[in-house]
Amino acid sequence: MMKIFGLLLVILLVFSELVNAQPRRIIHIPNIESYKTLKCDFHMHTVFSDGTVWPTVRIEEAWNEGLDAISITDHIEYRPHSIDVVADHNRSFELAEPLAKQSDILLIKGAEITRSMPPGHLNVLFIKNANLLELEDVTAAIKEARDQGAFIMWNHPCWDAQQPDTVRWWDEHTDLFENDMLHGIEVYNWEFCPEAMRWANDKNLTMLGNSDVHGPMDVNDGHRPLTLVFAKSRTIGGIKEALFDGRTAVYYDNTLAGKSDFLEPLFFASLKYNEAPLKLKNKESKVIKITNNSDVDYELELVQPGVGFDAPELITLKAHHVSALNISGNSDEVANAATLNVYYRVKNLLIDADESLVVTFSFRNN
Repeated sequence: MMKIFGLLLVILLVFSELVNAQPRRIIHIPNIESYKTLKCDFHMHTVFSDGTVWPTVRIEEAWNEGLDAISITDHIEYRPHSIDVVADHNRSFELAEPLAKQSDILLIKGAEITRSMPPGHLNVLFIKNANLLELEDVTAAIKEARDQGAFIMWNHPCWDAQQPDTVRWWDEHTDLFENDMLHGIEVYNWEFCPEAMRWANDKNLTMLGNSDVHGPMDVNDGHRPLTLVFAKSRTIGGIKEALFDGRTAVYYDNTLAGKSDFLEPLFFASLKYNEAPLKLKNKESKVIKITNNSDVDYELELVQPGVGFDAPELITLKAHHVSALNISGNSDEVANAATLNVYYRVKNLLIDADESLVVTFSFRNN
């Protein structure tokens, strides 16, 4: 048995060296207003539950991918490697913490309370002692996490292994919510959960998107699902305050999901264009060059016709490109307009399960 464990350690160390050799990626999502936009993943596993990597690998992956913060959330109740990997529930954090500090990755102490539905799987973040969560009664375990100051989120509510027929909000979740034992919900966990986003909006739950990774992270040319946290400071305390205040957005594929209060300023912070007056007249055309400095290709659809001018029905503002927005005058009244307002729906910025953000470009004309 010891030989097997020794071989596992050698494999993990070799993988660790390979990860360390990779250059760090930069995720280009802008800060907004007075907040720093932090790239975070609050759901992942190691060999100390049902994952297949050593805790330090999670730090190396996070550094390579340009993340600011992670939480290793090993299962309390499910530890299939426990015969070979013998340790208490705090050990994965303790092993990862020194490298996290060295790498400037904010490591949040967390765990996953893993039960059947209801209430299902719950991640608890900012805990002090994971061992105290090993209780037979699930409510007692969640209450212990709350009493430790934890931010508590419902994981993958659309997971068909636990809700195969209907994605349901149970009475048990109402009890947790009303007793300050449910603060957030995963809107995305390798699949988008529309019901979770509706509940987040209806109940003012914090929206999260996480990887729930078990094996080595492999994102190829893309990125893992992320929770964007709009924090007052790049600190663990800053993240905790922002999560409890609901200042997040979910970033997956080429999509952002969250409240308009955050998505709209993030959208405009991504863009730059000349604000000089257009001086548009009837039967003339003007080209507005828009630079998108973010990693997101913004997909725009015209909501309503302009007053005295025409604008493209569809346009994509490609990431790290300059896009041309052509506006043409179609009546004499356009020459007297002080401002030309163009209303677009940004199709890949979701503010609800079936609703996209509508933005207004206001271009000076005179």
